[in-house]
Amino acid sequence: MNAENTPGRPRAEITAPMHRETVRVRPGRTNAELAALVPHPAADANKYTRGHLSLVVGSAAYPGAACLASAAGERAGAGYTEVFCAGKSMITVRGWRPSLVVRDWHTWKPERVATPRADRPAACVIGCGFDAEERALTSLLMETVRAYPGPLLIDGGALTLLANATGLRLCRRRAEAGLPTVLTPHGGEAARLARGAQVNETLEPPALACALADAYRAVVALKGPTTFIASSDDTVEAMDRGTAALAKAGTGDVLAGLIGSLLAQGIAPRDAAALGCALHAEAGRAAADALTDICVSAEDLITYLPAALRALEP
Repeated sequence: MNAENTPGRPRAEITAPMHRETVRVRPGRTNAELAALVPHPAADANKYTRGHLSLVVGSAAYPGAACLASAAGERAGAGYTEVFCAGKSMITVRGWRPSLVVRDWHTWKPERVATPRADRPAACVIGCGFDAEERALTSLLMETVRAYPGPLLIDGGALTLLANATGLRLCRRRAEAGLPTVLTPHGGEAARLARGAQVNETLEPPALACALADAYRAVVALKGPTTFIASSDDTVEAMDRGTAALAKAGTGDVLAGLIGSLLAQGIAPRDAAALGCALHAEAGRAAADALTDICVSAEDLITYLPAALRALEP
């Protein structure tokens, strides 16, 4: 199915209320625009030039989130994928995919990470499978937001831990230092982020995405039946390629890994969010076509990512 012809795809800019202002909602990008962003490897590429993705994910209660996010990151093209997870999760993650480098997250030292370069790009994903009740993870998150020297995607339980004055301040400091941050909340997480930033959580999704992007100085992909991608320039783009087959546990972890992988390959944050969300949706459609919309699971999205890439490219 060609998602460019999906019924309901917006074809003109609309507006949504944001306090007393308006937010421009741009139509989703075309297949050709998205295909132009795909980071095909150069003929002389190696695992380092293809991007180093670090994932700080997977508490003892949720090792599956680490498995899904890291496998998605590998499948989306990152050359070197390294997972830092709870000690009790390590055996599960190692058994899931032997090509991953898996370490205890007590060894994660973001201040010691080399600054990414054009010939050695890198990015970090943090939060998939975080137990927000495990308050010891707050220091792990805040130190990463403070010290990681490259693009950083924050997802899952880490978004709840971020939603306070300290998290807000650190995100703004990253922006001031020229370090990109991407936030990928669902509706409930977006409401918590809004309360942490004293933003009106009852705003319509396009306006809420834009308000959060402005407050946290980040790119925000607010997930839902239509996903709204915003940055602090007060513009939002809509991505409505998705399917209800994606409404299952673990699919958000896959999305975080996809976008993180694209960031690690040097794609600009908003472009990475747009391409990652589109690939995620197209993988869901391809999986549903093969398996029915009842039977799709998060693992299937990783399997059908090649079909998603082919759907975008001529």
